Formats: sequence, C-alpha cells, structure tokens
Amino acid sequence: MPKIIDNLEKRVSNAVAHYWLTRKAQREKQKRRGVSDAGLRGAVTGGAQMDGFIDLFTRMIVYAGMNDRYIFRKRLLELPGFFRPTKEWDLIVVKEDHLIAAIEA
Repeated sequence: MPKIIDNLEKRVSNAVAHYWLTRKAQREKQKRRGVSDAGLRGAVTGGAQMDGFIDLFTRMIVYAGMNDRYIFRKRLLELPGFFRPTKEWDLIVVKEDHLIAAIEA
C-alpha cells in the first residue's frame, strides 16, 4: 500500500479541484433555480465544497494509526462551541471519551 504522503501533492490537487468544481456547480444550480445570494455566497451555501479536504484529512488520520471507528463525519456532529451553545462540525475524532480533533470545513 503506498504511503499517503507519496501522493500528497496529487491528493491536495484533487481536493482543490473538487472545491472549485463544487462551487461552480452550486453557483450554476442557484442560477437555474432563479435564486441569487449576494456576492459569491451562492457558490458556498450548498455545502460539500470542502468534502475533498475532509476525505484527505480522514485518510491522513487513519494512515497515522487512528482506527476509523473513532472518526465521525457526514452525520449530525454537534459539540459545544466557543461562541455559541452548539456547533456542527464536519469531522470529529474522539477516542476514550477525549476529543482528539474537530474540523469545520
């Protein structure tokens, strides 16, 4: 199995491409619906543009030795936030009741 860092540049490139393709698709979808958000907001309100990076981060965490049973994503992931009572996260790593990482993309 190749090391994740062997292909890191390509993996990051794929995540960046996913970001821009998703933004473009969201902007076009909003135009087709006849909806218009201010500025570039319409390109990001649909979510999912950062999924390529979340996939990459997940692979890196698993490669570093974390069992994937401790990695939570693509679910309702709410934890207390600093500026608000609850915050939805895109990726959470919890092991033995300790929060290891929480990422908002």
